[in-house]
Amino acid sequence: MTSPRLAAARARRAVSALARPVGEFDASRYFRGSGELGFYNVGTIAVRHLAREIFRDHRGDWAVGDAVAFADDLIRDRYLEVKSVGIEVLSLYRRQFSPAQLAVWKRWLARNDSANWASTDAICGCLIGPLIVAHPSLAPRVAAWSNHRNLWVRRASAVALIPPVRRGLALDLAYTVARALQGDREDLIQKAVGWMLREAGKRDGIRLERYLRQQGSATPRTTVRYAIERLPPRQRAAVLKATRFRRT
Repeated sequence: MTSPRLAAARARRAVSALARPVGEFDASRYFRGSGELGFYNVGTIAVRHLAREIFRDHRGDWAVGDAVAFADDLIRDRYLEVKSVGIEVLSLYRRQFSPAQLAVWKRWLARNDSANWASTDAICGCLIGPLIVAHPSLAPRVAAWSNHRNLWVRRASAVALIPPVRRGLALDLAYTVARALQGDREDLIQKAVGWMLREAGKRDGIRLERYLRQQGSATPRTTVRYAIERLPPRQRAAVLKATRFRRT
């Protein structure tokens, strides 16, 4: 059996070999102010293809714990695509996920291993969200992250609820998180809340409109605009008008 550590080293080399020149595609333009984050300019399709290859190579001798160790190694890497391979490989073990993994993924967020919106959202969409769908009792624990001092943990409190919200679960919690975060001045939080509310609105557009009308004085304009994107045009216009002079 290949150890997760050795497999991670091989994965790093494989991603590096796929690097493309900036002139062909410059991923960094989507990550302004992301500090030391590096880019190989490898597209999502190539990353997922590599992840599937790694999964096939190890599916016979790895359990989810090995995949967690593999991803834990790669998530620390400075390159976005290396982080992504770790997350994508681990996501292929979702049938073996258990509540014990939630603490690991929160630790990745809190220690800034995912200090960018793409890695944070991938952890939420590929790992935490599916875990909540399988174990709905975890949703309140994730929602409570809205009070965390770390930006990425707070963003996860909203984005990780999107998979269950899409299934009609955790709708009440989604609005609780939205209220908890409505005073957050971080643009990435305001957008995340709007995204979560937009998904909630697909399940119940009337409830979303009612919430925005009631909370308009406290809801950032960015959140409102993201939240109403999928409402019918007439309803969208009415909400914009009703909140036009609200605080942004």
